[in-house]
Amino acid sequence: MVTLREYETRVVEGVRLSSADRALCAGEQLAGRLQIRELAGSRLELTAGACVGVVRLDACEIRILPKYLGEELDVLRMLEYAAGRGMPALDAARTVREGSPHLRDLVALLATEHCERLLARGVRRDYVTVEDELPAIRGRLLADRQILGHYGRLDRLACRFDEHDSDIVDNRLCAAAVDLAARTARSPAVRARARRAAAQFAQVAPTPLGDLRTALAGLDYHRHNSHYESAHRWAALLLSGGGITDLFARGSLASRAFLIDMNVLFESFATQLLREAAAGTGHVVRGQSRHAGVLHDERTGRSYTEVRPDVLLCGSVDGAPMRRPVDIKYKLYEGRRLAASDLYQSFLYAHALARQPGGGTPTCVLLHPGGTSASRDSVAVHRWDGSTSARVRSVSIDLPSVLGALGGAERTATLGKLLAAMLE
Repeated sequence: MVTLREYETRVVEGVRLSSADRALCAGEQLAGRLQIRELAGSRLELTAGACVGVVRLDACEIRILPKYLGEELDVLRMLEYAAGRGMPALDAARTVREGSPHLRDLVALLATEHCERLLARGVRRDYVTVEDELPAIRGRLLADRQILGHYGRLDRLACRFDEHDSDIVDNRLCAAAVDLAARTARSPAVRARARRAAAQFAQVAPTPLGDLRTALAGLDYHRHNSHYESAHRWAALLLSGGGITDLFARGSLASRAFLIDMNVLFESFATQLLREAAAGTGHVVRGQSRHAGVLHDERTGRSYTEVRPDVLLCGSVDGAPMRRPVDIKYKLYEGRRLAASDLYQSFLYAHALARQPGGGTPTCVLLHPGGTSASRDSVAVHRWDGSTSARVRSVSIDLPSVLGALGGAERTATLGKLLAAMLE
């Protein structure tokens, strides 16, 4: 196994890619996530992007670890929190004892564990419309099919009826996930546990799942199946290889890469943090709000393009209305200057969308990961006359300490400090 961290580049000796490996490297599944270059002398140059996970090649297995977090289990805690499900007690050591498990095995374990709970509780049944040929009428007789297929016969009747069955999408999604975990998990303990669950789900939901995207789009959670939601989320993550669109790579290569985009995850995690921090304070957090009238085409009189900040924090300070855009970047700025491109984008948000109480300088917050000792930069735009037109302030989130605080008694205090830093 070859191990590297996000954004790291390594050269591996004595490795030759197979034709299937080259097809995976040339496809869209690894584009922008992991770059693999063949060098002379049976060497590989590996360059990781902002993704965490595992890629299985015929030549070797590549494991990408998080750079700003302590371990891969913290990535799963971020995923669960970003989905609005709180902070579960994820203890991989209960099942995985063959060393440190990689991210895909952890997801397989979680999907299996949630599916086991569903089996212990009793799987859900629902009415499914079935068309079949029966010796007696059940439900509705399909006259057209009867005349075309069995004209003059009374022993075989084409009928459409509702069957109360467990072979429904809710269970098929779980069955597909535990079956994949049983076949592909690296840990023998996870495979054995998933095989037991897969054998039970194969009896209650024998029909193949089919297209994952279609199945997920058709799910509708209500009081009868809300307890399936967590199992479905981990199942979809496992089946899609870390992202829903990755599932549709053709052939057997689809399950060889499991990569989670940390840019997307950090944005979702930070947005959920701000929502919880603002709850009950009178402030409102709007994620990905669209603003079409900011950039205006003066020739046509129409909107030129949309402006969409990651977060717009709205409320009031001392009775005065306040609106503060937040740009979320998964970059470690500790010891480095803020990138010019990030500043330009944030200044646009500040000029166009910010509203400072009392008519003060419009301000945008650049939120990024960083240590507890990270300095808070403040960059201003000065007009020709020396006055300040806009300001960008950087605020860092120490991910390991925040994740630890969310699962303990310091949760309220940590969220309060974050909100106070956003409003300074």
